[in-house]
Amino acid sequence: MKEHVLIKGNRYGIVLVLDPEVPFEDLLIEIGVRFDDSSKYFNSNTQSAITFEGRELDSEEIDRILDLIKKRTTLRIPYVIDNRKDTEEQFQRIIEGNRQESGSIAEAETRYIYPEKGDGLFYKGTLRSGQTLESSGSLVMIGDVNPGATVLSNGNIIILGSLKGTAIAGASGNRNAFVLALSMTPMQIQISDIIGRAPDKPKKRLGNKNPEAQIAFLEEDNIYIEPVSKSVLNDINI
Repeated sequence: MKEHVLIKGNRYGIVLVLDPEVPFEDLLIEIGVRFDDSSKYFNSNTQSAITFEGRELDSEEIDRILDLIKKRTTLRIPYVIDNRKDTEEQFQRIIEGNRQESGSIAEAETRYIYPEKGDGLFYKGTLRSGQTLESSGSLVMIGDVNPGATVLSNGNIIILGSLKGTAIAGASGNRNAFVLALSMTPMQIQISDIIGRAPDKPKKRLGNKNPEAQIAFLEEDNIYIEPVSKSVLNDINI
């Protein structure tokens, strides 16, 4: 019988090669069988990332595969990466930072998804002080950017959480880029070459502390921060 799921290893963790022609539900059953048979060979201390090959998966399918692996093995895989060299280099910097902070890769709670196609990066987790997350396109993040952490994107930045650190949007010169966060109290925001800094006293950061989504955008060399509304989105050039 033809195998539709192949498990390989690399220096970061596991490569899961999936048949693109098999219905996903059938593939999920075979993934469970493969991990049942191989569970004793896995170790979360050394295998902290998973890469998918052969088939495009959406975020829901990835979540279902990760949940299945968690149920069938002792593995805890906090990272999902693609197999590009630049992604691997960025991943290496991230896990080294987590090692220094927590002493163990397996304790990391962050999950990264680097799409092989499209103009963006999806990130789920919290950035702590000293950590930097970069995207060559736009960046969508579910989590918080804590003080001392930085998010940098050549496109837009959307944070479904709190922005308390630094956000740099339009880093390649895109003056129409924006930064949007559910809670906007950053230490610094930069859009293209224009920088907006917080006052000297930390409690008086940019934006306000009201629990409402806000958007930062550039207009006539000034960075403005406004509550997100349909009228604001229609008025600004994004």
